[in-house]
Amino acid sequence: MEYQQLLKTLVENAIIPEDQSAKIKTYEQNKPFSVHWELRTLLYVGITLLGAGLGVVIYENIDSIGHNVLIGLILLAFLGCLYYAFKHRKPFTWEEVIETEKLDDFALLGACVMFLTLEGYLQYQYNVFGTRYGLATFLPAVLFFFLAYRFDHRGVLSMAVTAFASWVGVNIAPIRLWQQRNFSTADITHISILLGIVLIVMGGISEYKQWKKHFSFTYFIFGFNIAFVATLAGLFQFDMKLVYLLVMAILSYGSIWYARRTQSYLYLLMGVIYGYIALTYWIFHWEYTNGLDFTLYMLYFMGSAVGVVFFLINIKQIIGLKK
Repeated sequence: MEYQQLLKTLVENAIIPEDQSAKIKTYEQNKPFSVHWELRTLLYVGITLLGAGLGVVIYENIDSIGHNVLIGLILLAFLGCLYYAFKHRKPFTWEEVIETEKLDDFALLGACVMFLTLEGYLQYQYNVFGTRYGLATFLPAVLFFFLAYRFDHRGVLSMAVTAFASWVGVNIAPIRLWQQRNFSTADITHISILLGIVLIVMGGISEYKQWKKHFSFTYFIFGFNIAFVATLAGLFQFDMKLVYLLVMAILSYGSIWYARRTQSYLYLLMGVIYGYIALTYWIFHWEYTNGLDFTLYMLYFMGSAVGVVFFLINIKQIIGLKK
């Protein structure tokens, strides 16, 4: 094993004595095996299966059970999970809360799932929101943001960001776009780019102000991906390609700069890959429009291959992990 080879090297170089090496080896062989993440995964899967199971039960037994009874059961489950979460809540702090062995975070996830189930059921059966679909997405967004910050839960924060993006999409993209099947409008693309930038800014504020600094990862992941994908969509479909290319360049630079600042492979790959796709499309589009020689395409791919090899060889140095 790797640690045994390391201990052998340390002993051979007289860095540590033989007895200390034996103690370390004994500790490594006898230390308990952690099943923390396995249990957490099973619990998350259980919550997901619970939500799916409720849907199946509702569908199969709706005539015999009755709508009001089912709504009452879902409401009781939601309130019960929320009560358990608040009962075991930790004192609020803007710093990351150290986890305990309690199941309050899973109860919180269960409460969020129950709320979505309850809201969807009420809308489907009684049409409580009517055509105010924005309100149906705004309520869970507000609730989930509050719960995410109060309980310091990044899973609920992801649900909140998703609900917020849905609210933005429902309110900005009019229903007539769906009715007319007109998806070619640039408004949705521009709003998506703006949404991504807003999430990136929220992550930057969270990190700069030390307001749940660890939440910045979730904001950046959603923000960069939404902005990158929307910019590529605009570059592929609409005119003003130079403008979209400029936006892509700014986003790629920001992602690579943040990757070097935090020594993150993820943001480095995001900036490089999305930027490469945009640049490749623009070059091919420009060459196709101007009718240039096919040889230039081959030269570009050869140059790209060399660039990929250089990038992989020097990735640690690029990111700042290796001087």
